[in-house]
Amino acid sequence: MKQIHELRSALRLFKCLGSEIRIDILELLLAKGKLSMASIASELRITNGALSPHVRELEANGLITVTEVPGKHGTLRICAVADQQILIDMMRNPEEGGLYETEISVGQYTDYSVFPTCGISTPEHLIGTEDEPCFFASPERVSAGILWLGHGYVQYIIPNYLKPRQVLKELLISMEISSEAPGYQEDWPSDITFSINGIDVCTWTLPGDFGKVRGIYTPQWWNANWNQYGQLKFLSVDNAGTYIDGIRRSDTTLKDLNITEGTAITLRLSAPEDAEHSGGLTIFGRSFGNYKQDIRVRMEYTNEPESSDR
Repeated sequence: MKQIHELRSALRLFKCLGSEIRIDILELLLAKGKLSMASIASELRITNGALSPHVRELEANGLITVTEVPGKHGTLRICAVADQQILIDMMRNPEEGGLYETEISVGQYTDYSVFPTCGISTPEHLIGTEDEPCFFASPERVSAGILWLGHGYVQYIIPNYLKPRQVLKELLISMEISSEAPGYQEDWPSDITFSINGIDVCTWTLPGDFGKVRGIYTPQWWNANWNQYGQLKFLSVDNAGTYIDGIRRSDTTLKDLNITEGTAITLRLSAPEDAEHSGGLTIFGRSFGNYKQDIRVRMEYTNEPESSDR
């Protein structure tokens, strides 16, 4: 999700979107996924020269990504939508509250228990060999771009930057995930439990382990018979409950999690062996899958008024 926290800072974005041909490019990419510039030009019936400045402007505003891949007749420039959602917060008053945002690499877990099928990989190569849990302890894991497990869990620490008088209003976590089948299986449900500070906040059933089409950011060397991409899921907890993609999933609230200034925040993703749908878990980072992100965290807070002496 592309987030803009001040209306005036969105001015350049508005100007960028004030072009029918740029809207046409975005709609085409949203409908068909990643496309080469030559394919876009052909679809829109314009020349590559006419297309280039529009692509540069969309890329400069973070609306699309452009990557170069080898082709039969030289290098191809492949375009893809960077984010499918744009959030513009027009009402935020810095005096009333604010945001802390951070991104955690998929390999920066602090605890794990994984069982085959399992593995971990950087964007360049596998770390060790497949189905050997011992490689999850490799120091090289901090560079990982993807990990997968047949059952078990991985746990992360979320930085807590809250200061005195800052009260957490919403915790939002987004990640690209799928189930984990041997090879891949489009229909392979898996129950994933999300836990924060040791509390199981909700469980969500992932529908499959997707591999028919190569992920937009999945490296070319990655085996075509392995999983390629996942679904981008949004886990949020506020003072009313816990949600996945805006759908209420449980009554667990921020009060239950007891997140205040100076407290630790842990996030655990589990694929239990005894779940109704025990289908494993894959976590995609920014160098794999369809979304250029790792595990993103947004903490929205309000400021408590200062107490006055009487």
